Amino acid sequence: MAQGPAEIDATREQEEHARGRNRNLAVSLTVIGVFVVVLAAVFVVDRLSGPGPAAVAAGESRYVRADSHRLSVAADGKVTLVEFLDFECEACRAAFPVVEDLRRQYAGKVTFVARYFPMPGHFNAERAARAVEAAAAQGRFEAMYQRMYETQAQWGEKQVPADDVFRGFAEDLGLDMTAWEKTYDDPATLERIRKDVADGQALGVTGTPTFFLNGQRLQPRSEADFEAAIDAALAG
Repeated sequence: MAQGPAEIDATREQEEHARGRNRNLAVSLTVIGVFVVVLAAVFVVDRLSGPGPAAVAAGESRYVRADSHRLSVAADGKVTLVEFLDFECEACRAAFPVVEDLRRQYAGKVTFVARYFPMPGHFNAERAARAVEAAAAQGRFEAMYQRMYETQAQWGEKQVPADDVFRGFAEDLGLDMTAWEKTYDDPATLERIRKDVADGQALGVTGTPTFFLNGQRLQPRSEADFEAAIDAALAG
C-alpha cells in the first residue's frame, strides 16, 4: 500500500536518524581504536625504554647478584631461596613470618636472598625500598627490612609520601642520618633497586611475592609446601 506524505516524511526521518547513529558509532569506534593503539604504543615504548637487566658477571645469576641482600647464608651454598618482594605488598607481609620461621628452621642449611620488586601500583613501595637500601649502606638491611613489614599498616596503601615515616625508622635504628639521607636521595640507590626489578622481569616476575628455589619458581600454598620443596632440594 502506498505511503502518504506524512508516512514518507516519518520514514525519511527514521532513516536519517539511523544513519546519524551509525556515523556516531563509527566515530566512537575510531576514537576508541586510536586510543587503544596509542596506549599500546606508549606501553611498548615504556617497556623498551626502561632499563634492561644488567649483564651477568662471573659468579652471578639473574637470581642472585654479588650485591644481592642475603638474610641468611648456608656455607655449602647447596640450596638458595630467593624472594622478589614489595614492602607495601600485603601478600609479602603475610609471607614475612613464614620466611622468618623457615630461616630459623633451616639456619646454616639454606641461603635466603631478598630482591627488590616494588610494584607500580603501590605509592610508597619504591620509597620503602630506597629506605631499606639506605639502611643497608650502614649494615642495617635486615633491621629496616623487618621494620617495614612490622609497620606496613601504618604507611601502606596511602597516597601520600611516607618519606618522614621512613626517616623516623632510620632515626630509631640509630643510623647516621646525614649519610642515610644522602643515600636515600642518591639516584644510584634507585638504580640499584631497578636492577633487581629488571632481573625479576627477565625471570618472568609479574607480582609479589615471587619465590625461586635453586632457580625453580615456587608456588607454595603453605609453610608445609615450602618445607617439602626445601627438604627435597637438600636431599637432592
